[in-house]
Amino acid sequence: MYPHTEHPDNLVVILNSFRRNRRLIYEMTKREVKKRYRGSFLGMAWSFIHPLLMLVVYTFVFSVVFRARWGGSENENRIDFAIALFAGLIVFGIFSEALNQSPGLIINNVNYVKRVIFPLEILSWVSIGSILFNSLVSLGILLFVQLAFKGFFPATIFFLPLTLLPVVLLGLGVSWFFSALGVYIRDINQVLGVFTTILMFISAVFFPLSALPEAYQRWLKLNPIAMIIEECRKVLVYGENPDWVITGILLFLGFLTAYFGFWWFQKTRKGFADVL
Repeated sequence: MYPHTEHPDNLVVILNSFRRNRRLIYEMTKREVKKRYRGSFLGMAWSFIHPLLMLVVYTFVFSVVFRARWGGSENENRIDFAIALFAGLIVFGIFSEALNQSPGLIINNVNYVKRVIFPLEILSWVSIGSILFNSLVSLGILLFVQLAFKGFFPATIFFLPLTLLPVVLLGLGVSWFFSALGVYIRDINQVLGVFTTILMFISAVFFPLSALPEAYQRWLKLNPIAMIIEECRKVLVYGENPDWVITGILLFLGFLTAYFGFWWFQKTRKGFADVL
């Protein structure tokens, strides 16, 4: 694997790379999760404390300070608001973390580029794996809150992996794309930070799409993250089946994004060693 050689970029290569390196991906993901909390006093407990604190803060700010109501109903309580809000934050967090981590994946692992034979493409798998670990912890907290305060969680929760898959694929695609681009354009990290903040407020994280006028709903429905959040809330919070047409479109878009991100990564990786 000479760094300047051409690298194949078809779907079979993606699947074979994951299959061949799955053990390495698992070990590196486990190491990445531990590294995040290494040296802290509470260690892995922060993976539970952090999302719980964010849930309390966001709920207080929006439902107490701003007196926002999710569905506009007077009978709605703060727990209902918190569950709907937190579900959106979990989904958005998967994409935003993948996006913001991506510019540093290659430039922070120069030794993998220059000194050893290493499948660089798996760094994005590792990033997504560590993000999903934290998201699963947050999801566990959300389910506990639902069970503790509402006495149940909907049976449609079994559709959640399917409705979450598009955001995982989108995160993987942007991770491959911007990890490669970040090697050549170092300012991209600053741009993505601003973009992520803007995206959070136009992705139906803090409100349902139905709360907007029809004219604005049409525009926000073009945002795949907003639609993924809406579909996840259906199965996780409201007990409704996903819209299969929308879910199919989102899955296709996710696969397309992942493939394009991988194609870009493979086309540009031969120049990594020269730039770094």
